[in-house]
Order: sequence, then C-alpha cells, then structure tokens
Amino acid sequence: MGVTNTRAALVATLAILPFALLGCGSDAKEAAERQPGRAPAEEAAAKSRERVQAYLDAMIAKDVAAGRSQLCAPAQEGFDAAATGPNGDFADHFTVSGATITDVRAGASGQEVSTEITVTAGSRKATRPLLFTVTRSGADWCVASEAPGGHTPEPSVTP
Repeated sequence: MGVTNTRAALVATLAILPFALLGCGSDAKEAAERQPGRAPAEEAAAKSRERVQAYLDAMIAKDVAAGRSQLCAPAQEGFDAAATGPNGDFADHFTVSGATITDVRAGASGQEVSTEITVTAGSRKATRPLLFTVTRSGADWCVASEAPGGHTPEPSVTP
C-alpha cells in the first residue's frame, strides 16, 4: 500500500511540474518586456551613472535643489545645511571645475560609482576621489550615500 501511495504522489508531482515551471519564467519575461534589450545589470549601471552624473552637474552648477533631487529620501534630510556648509559639495568658497565618472560596479549596498572631482579654492587645485552608492527606490534610482575614495577602473579586455 505504501508503494502505491508513493507512486501516486510521484505521478501527481510529475503532472503538476510543467505548470509550476511555466510560472517560474513569467517574472523574467515581464522584466524583459519592461526594458527590452537591456539586462538588469546593464540597466543598473546605466541608471546609476545617470544619477551620479546629474549630481556632479549640479555640483559644478552649484544647484543645491538639483543635487538634492538625485538623493534617496533619507539622504535628503539635512542635505541643504550639510551641502552648503564649509566642507559641503556646494560650499561657496570653492568651485568644482571638473568631475569625471571613472568606474561603475555592483557593490554590497547597491551600484558603486567612482568619481574624480577637481576642486579649486583660490589658487589651489586638488583632485579627489568620491564614491557614490546608488540604489533602487521603487521604480526609480537614487544616490544613497557619498564617501571619500573609490575603485580603480577595471582593466578592459580586448578581444
């Protein structure tokens, strides 16, 4: 009797399996339809690059509102005072004369975007690395954090 129940369970499982597997692919298919021709990793890198570039452009233009709009909601709290303070990205006593994205890669907390920022204060000029972490917030992407440092660009492979 135990063998009959085992066989019946096996037959039932095999009969249901194709329908269960059919449902497994629907999420991937829906994701492909949302962004045709773009893999999730490519989309993440492109969106992260766009957000950080918009923030860098805002730094150069000293447009605090445009900079704030690139940040995730938790990072926006207190942003205006910190950004325009003595060491803030939008401080009046220096100008950002150049900003370049040097690397974009997946990190533990989101996409990590490495940059080099050239700052001029009086007659002194300095280039410093900054690392931005960009995450997905709902259907959009935003800058979650900024820290000194960055990654060395990964070497490109030529075929």
